[in-house]
Amino acid sequence: MMSYSSHSQHQTAPPQRWAIVGGGMLGMTLAHRLAQEGQHVTLFEGANELGGLASAWQFGDTLWDRHYHVTLLSDLRLRSLLQELNLEQEMVWRKTKTGVYADGELYSVSNAVEFLQFPALGWLDKFRLAFTIWYGSKIKNGDKLEQISVVDWLCRWSGKRTFEKFWLPLLRSKLGSNYRKASASFIWATIARLYAARSAGLKEEMFGYLPGGYHRLLSHFAQRLQQEGVEIALGHRARQIYSTNSGRVCIELANARQETFDQVVVTTATPVASQICGELSDAEHRCLNGIEYQGIVCASLLLKKPLSSYYVTNITDDGYPFTGVIEMTTLVDRAVFADRQGNPRSLVYLPKYVPSNDSALQLADGQVRQAFLDGLSRMYPAFHASDVLDFQLSRVKYVMAVPTLNYSRNIPTFETSVQGLHLVNSAQIVNATLNVNDTLKLAEQAMPQLLARSRKRRTPVLAV
Repeated sequence: MMSYSSHSQHQTAPPQRWAIVGGGMLGMTLAHRLAQEGQHVTLFEGANELGGLASAWQFGDTLWDRHYHVTLLSDLRLRSLLQELNLEQEMVWRKTKTGVYADGELYSVSNAVEFLQFPALGWLDKFRLAFTIWYGSKIKNGDKLEQISVVDWLCRWSGKRTFEKFWLPLLRSKLGSNYRKASASFIWATIARLYAARSAGLKEEMFGYLPGGYHRLLSHFAQRLQQEGVEIALGHRARQIYSTNSGRVCIELANARQETFDQVVVTTATPVASQICGELSDAEHRCLNGIEYQGIVCASLLLKKPLSSYYVTNITDDGYPFTGVIEMTTLVDRAVFADRQGNPRSLVYLPKYVPSNDSALQLADGQVRQAFLDGLSRMYPAFHASDVLDFQLSRVKYVMAVPTLNYSRNIPTFETSVQGLHLVNSAQIVNATLNVNDTLKLAEQAMPQLLARSRKRRTPVLAV
């Protein structure tokens, strides 16, 4: 299992005051590592809770994840963090099943035999699909794949029919209409993550969850940060960040409070970073605003009974208002969500990924609810709207950056033109999928550069 190697023993400069803007898993991890380095850290989060996309909310009587998350056995960085928090030994690991809804029917494609029986593809289609996945797993570096569109690459190796019947629904499920702009590195990264178990020496890939969900992880993480001396400021949204005459960086908050730090790290989405960091150069602003994002409308349903036995059901048919069905209680025991009488219940997520400027993000709750329930009724004849015990909607404008052609050439650097101001955000995750494990990897990549630049650019403040 991987672990973080502290640089504290090599530190010669006195500690500095650091601010982290954004209290998601990335910001929390950076605060954690900086505190381990002996730095004085304040973590600012605009919401009233930590976690960002990993935060939780109430489902009936249960507090659980606002969006669906799963941990893989091969997510070694996340498991290492869980080990630091004394939680890794409590992880529950299970095999799950995968379904496909094609031509109005629900099929299981959970193993090789079922895949070969999948009627939507012919034998040649299946062979080319299997070859594409095998070939993709053998590619060690996805840099060259940034130069070709994902559509062209998949059609070349899998064929047009396999692309339309298999790959296109998967691309739409994560990228919506933006799949046309994505490079082949996106699908390569997806394949690489699926094959990570083998490369890590594991016999098979399994899915896992922490009892209590991410809320429990975040609670333990926040406690650890406080023990390390990190000041956590919830409900403090940064409105403006600018340099001072003394060579430091000032954060002006939405409540008009101002604080000054030696170093500030902004972890927000790039358009937000551009908005609050007004002193950046024109080129930096163009770079930040040039990143295209996917947003999400995600419904969470607490149901009286299960829909199916599949953790993920991919939808190949057109005309559905959501891009997949994730039945969390095929992984998590339904008893976790039981009512006060002990009746088990099912938790289902219905995601719809859309461009960040899509009108779907503005639809009324009632309109989305009706469309989603109508879609479920068409897919699952046994489902009825009366089965719904709780229905909640999450809308997020900036979820993940679209990996466009030559993406890695156009991402922002950690260092900015403003002394003491640094940018670290998920848009800098290159040739990988957006997940907590790769978010932790980004924090590890950024840490040495942040510390090195902060020591090099430190401006002495003379005592008066």
